[in-house]
Amino acid sequence: MKKLNKLVITSFTGPFIITFFIAQFILLMQFLWKYLDDLIGKGLDGVVIAELLFYTSANLVPLALPLAILVSSIMTFGDLSEHFEITAAKASGISLQRLMRPLFILAIFISVLAFFFSNNILPYTNLKMGSLLYDIRQQKPALSIREGVFYGGIEGYSIKVGRKGSDGKSIYDVMIYDHTQNIGNRKVIIAESGSMLTSNDGRFLMIALKNGSSYEEQNKKREGVDTHPLMRNAFKEYIIRFDLSQFKLSRTNEELFKGGQQMMNLSQLNKTIDSLQIEYSTRQKEAQKNLKSYFLFYRDSDFYTKINKVIAVSDTILTKVPIQMPYFDYGLNASRGIKSYISSMADDLDSKRYFIAKYEVEWHRKLSLSAACFILFLIGAPLGAIIRKGGMGLPLVISVLFFLVYHVASITGEKLAKEGEIVAVKGMWFSSALLLPIGLFLIYKATHDSVIFDIEIYKNIFRKIFRR
Repeated sequence: MKKLNKLVITSFTGPFIITFFIAQFILLMQFLWKYLDDLIGKGLDGVVIAELLFYTSANLVPLALPLAILVSSIMTFGDLSEHFEITAAKASGISLQRLMRPLFILAIFISVLAFFFSNNILPYTNLKMGSLLYDIRQQKPALSIREGVFYGGIEGYSIKVGRKGSDGKSIYDVMIYDHTQNIGNRKVIIAESGSMLTSNDGRFLMIALKNGSSYEEQNKKREGVDTHPLMRNAFKEYIIRFDLSQFKLSRTNEELFKGGQQMMNLSQLNKTIDSLQIEYSTRQKEAQKNLKSYFLFYRDSDFYTKINKVIAVSDTILTKVPIQMPYFDYGLNASRGIKSYISSMADDLDSKRYFIAKYEVEWHRKLSLSAACFILFLIGAPLGAIIRKGGMGLPLVISVLFFLVYHVASITGEKLAKEGEIVAVKGMWFSSALLLPIGLFLIYKATHDSVIFDIEIYKNIFRKIFRR
């Protein structure tokens, strides 16, 4: 029996590792494609890119792990069934549930690890990835001066180079507008040639110009009249130094990102949700108290609807009465004031309710990930025994279909929960509640040697229908 357990576990481990890293790679390529415009052309070194990819890979584990478990479990039992090893085990008195037992225990262990990862490691990696991605997106493009085009990436200057030398340093027909004083195009430098050099520490760009002139229009007053004399200086050599610190990646304080729901564990989420709910209740009671104090006709919860009716009736009466009496104006203005107050208060409460829903969704996400890993195993293992096919062909196709059902159901439930259409517990557990009965049904059919995936059966059914 120990050899049988070892066979099942080793048959599962290899496909699980391979499919997990394949799924990680595909999802990582999708991430790079999404943020490609934010990464290209900013002079980021390899260490920063590697750091971003590492934290992003950790962030993609909640998607890759359930898919890897589903694919590998289908492949494992499909391969065992294809080689009649499950049939031989059943002939020896070993049931399918007994064959599934070692992977059942392994799936529970993976689910526990998934919960530990999502509760302790994922908030840290989300914080690192979120702050680093924000800094990269705020980063200016790298210094790139092209021929014949004005370059304005350096703050306070606009530089145009007519032609570049083959050595990459020499430049010709140079024109530089100096805007550092914020007074328009009053200072310009023109030179026949020059060279671009970077300081040893990389902090400064030095442009050494040769055989040129500088023109500066000055603003002076003479006898109460503004004059703009032009000052021209010719030079043999002129050196301009530019500060390149603005092109280096500056890191934002990570403390600014710790308030996000994805950067918290369960304990922190509980505290935040409690605080938000107390704030919501306090704000709601305050609104009711203000309405009772200032508006005497507040009596029940549907006051907003009644106020709209009062305004409509008042507008109708005022259009028919030739002389607008003061008390009609007073009542109409009071009703409109109440409506405006309630509208603003309702928007405030809706925003607070939305934030509460976001944190509740994240709280349930950490638990639903573990449940998804286990439920997808319950689907994959009997499904592989039923289709009786190993390898990466049919098992992979069926796995993708079931994973799409799980993913779409998860996204739909999460969106409905955030919009307040349903409570967070229903939205985040909708996919699990949908797939669990399917898994139990497949286990029942696999135990009784179901042939629900036998194409010949469906062909025979259609033949009988067409004959009739």
